[in-house]
Order: sequence, then structure tokens, then C-alpha cells
Amino acid sequence: MNINESPDPRSSMGAWIAYSLRFHRMERGLTGSAVGKLLNCARSSVSRLENDEARLEERQAAILDEAWRTGGLFSIMLWYARQGHDPTWFKGFLEFEERALMIHSYDGQLVPALFQTPEYARALLECGRSNLDVEAGVAKRLARQKRLEGKDSPELWVMLSESVLDIPIGGREVMREQLAHLIELSKRPNVFLRVIPKIAGAHEGLDGPFKIITVKSGEVGFVEAPNGGRLVLEAAEVRELKLRFDRIGAIALPVDSSRRLIEQQMENFDESPHLA
Repeated sequence: MNINESPDPRSSMGAWIAYSLRFHRMERGLTGSAVGKLLNCARSSVSRLENDEARLEERQAAILDEAWRTGGLFSIMLWYARQGHDPTWFKGFLEFEERALMIHSYDGQLVPALFQTPEYARALLECGRSNLDVEAGVAKRLARQKRLEGKDSPELWVMLSESVLDIPIGGREVMREQLAHLIELSKRPNVFLRVIPKIAGAHEGLDGPFKIITVKSGEVGFVEAPNGGRLVLEAAEVRELKLRFDRIGAIALPVDSSRRLIEQQMENFDESPHLA
């Protein structure tokens, strides 16, 4: 998106807030620096707000409503934006993923899409909606993985629960190939793959998978949920996700030990002929 373009206000509630912020600023003939002074933030932060790369905080919405006499417009829009998950969340997520400089990812049940083999991805998609074009879905997933190739690929910090390794998605051979792929990826200089062992017991990752994506303009979070998810644009909530990632990391195995555990699970699949 060009920095001078407003997001489509019809695409999501967050985009509507961003569009409205720029509209009201320009209506008043104000610069980004002037609004930054009003909100006690940098001009670059105002730019992120107007491009839907960050979300207004309640305090900021209240300041704008009072200073611009909006009748509570920004506070009300912010309230609606927090209700439920955004139906356009995945489109926004993919846009951030494409521009990522660094990705922190935790998954407790499945191998993340960027690390999936075609057969593993196909097995997952085939058990989903009956009207889904499985091959098109696999192709899209593999296209996303091209982001990991080349000198501009992002740095990846990935943590997986041990249970991800022993669920036989697609059967024994598919899982062996998937685990071998994880091992190869873990040897790349920009990939840091760690496993949380089952003996670690209860930890914050049990609440569900999440990601933090770093782009040039800052950081955004993503929290998955059944049949959807949501982007996390508020700085305070992104910081909390980073803290959660660090706390989970405190109980994860080191990189070398994680790789050995994956290799051990590959051997376990070799020794389980009853699996398809």
C-alpha cells in the first residue's frame, strides 16, 4: 500500500477507523506531526494508524473525540472493532507475512503453514470443508513458502508443542517426510526451531497458537481461533504476546535438543507399522 493512500474503509472496521482518522485530520488541515503531538506519539506512529498498521488505543480515541468534537465517533468505532473476529483477518495477515522481517510463531497442534510439506497440507485440507478446492489450497500454501527463499527471507523463531510431532497427519509416511522437512528447515541460518516437551506440563501456549510479525513500520500480532482469527494491532497487546512467547520459550528445549527429539519421533513412526 502506498503511504499516501488510505485503506479501503469497506474492507474492515479497522480500515474504517484508519480512513476516518486521515479524513478528519485532512479536513482540519493538520499535519501528521500535529496529530502526533495531540496523541503524544511520533509522526510515524500516526502514519501507521492511518495505514491500518496499528490500532488506536482507548485513550487516543478519547483525546480525538474531545479535541475534534466528534460526539464519541472514534471511541464507538474502536468498541465495534473489538467485537468478534474480523472477517478479513486472513487477507491482512498475508499482507503482513509478505513484508515480514521476522516472524515469531507458536503452534500447539499443527505444523505452521510456512513449514508444511505438500502432502501434509493436502491431508489437512482434505479433512476440512467439502466444497474446498484442495489442490488450489495446497498451491496457495506452497506459494506462501516462497517467502522463505532468497536473501530477503525473514528470520523465523518457531516453537512447537511436542504433540505436533506425534499426531500422524496423513499417515506414517507423510509424517516422516514432514518431520524430515522440519529438520532440514531447522538447519537454515535464519530458522530457530524449538520444541516444548510434554513433560513441561501446563504453559501459556495451551491457550492457542499465535504469531508476532515484525515489519519495517513495527510489529503486529495474530491470534488464531476456530473458523477464524484476528490481527492484533494495539501495541500493548502485541507486547503481551511477545512476553507470552518468551515465557513459553523459557521451558522449550534448545535448538539442538529439539532437533534430536524430532529425529526420535521419526524413528517412532518407523517402528509403528500399524499406522497407514
